[in-house]
Amino acid sequence: MDTAETPGPARLADYTTLRLGGPVRRLVTATTSDELVAAVRAADEAGEPVLLLGGGSNLVVGDDGFDGTLIRIANTGWTREGDLVEAAAGQEWDSFVAALVDRGLGGLECLSGIPGSVGATPIQNVGAYGCEVAGSIVSVELYDRAAKEIRTVKADELGFAYRTSILKGTDRGVVLSVRFRIDPSGQSAPIRYAELARTLGVETDAKVPAARAREAVLGLRRGKGMVLDPADHDTWSAGSFFTNPIVSESDAAATIEKIAETTEGRIPQYPADGGVKLSAAWLIERAGFGKGYPGPGERVSLSTKHTLALTNRGAASTADLLALAREVRDGVEARFGVRLHPEPLLVNCSL
Repeated sequence: MDTAETPGPARLADYTTLRLGGPVRRLVTATTSDELVAAVRAADEAGEPVLLLGGGSNLVVGDDGFDGTLIRIANTGWTREGDLVEAAAGQEWDSFVAALVDRGLGGLECLSGIPGSVGATPIQNVGAYGCEVAGSIVSVELYDRAAKEIRTVKADELGFAYRTSILKGTDRGVVLSVRFRIDPSGQSAPIRYAELARTLGVETDAKVPAARAREAVLGLRRGKGMVLDPADHDTWSAGSFFTNPIVSESDAAATIEKIAETTEGRIPQYPADGGVKLSAAWLIERAGFGKGYPGPGERVSLSTKHTLALTNRGAASTADLLALAREVRDGVEARFGVRLHPEPLLVNCSL
């Protein structure tokens, strides 16, 4: 089967969860791994700039769009062999998690409701509610654009860390499929997130039936506007726009003391590799940016349900969104001396 090229102009706004982004010169849809490799290889040989698109949920594209070829990764499906499952990169993530849970397979249920595709999950080590895909990924099959070959990369070679891997920030490796280890018993991964444990009525590190954990996670995410709903502008976002900042061990005491000088109550902080992780949402709120805080012309705002999501209220531009992001980032830094960094990939735009 040949890749499908869409005639006429296409706009990134039609393919991103933010519903933002300008035009692309050419759009190609690849429905198999072979088509995906062929499309990337052809563009590379032609010297054509390439933008790879999965679910469009972690992407901010400038209003000028992308002057090159947009390749939609649309290979789907998954297979199981014992306690391993392999899913195609273009498989919609939450439908994959739902299918596992429906078949009594545990391990990924705490990552329910996250928009996007399977192929994006190892790139930024997707995580939520105390779980990260790094804990389940066995290997990734990818096309190495520099070597022009398909190869398998094991989990311990991927350099997983908080919301990152060696695949992030580079398009050298095109993910074709991901292999995960699951729990055939149908039990969830250990419940490590306190809010989720309270919702389930269990102690932290307990396990529950995967279906029960999925239902609880979806309920919590919906309450924060983190489950896609076309009728709800609070979900017209890229999810959490800023990562939780990690302050180095050498700076942690001074930073926390500075924060304590201007705030009351407990400062949320968690151990992290190389330092202390702080809550970006807590810092944003304490810096004066509450839920629903508006940006330019009220065309964008912080979500009315969760301060970490920057949302398109229906008629926004990418410039509007970035203006709000800068205001929040700079406000937090001025108040607390902590600089926030964006989680989504920024294409043809910057903070």
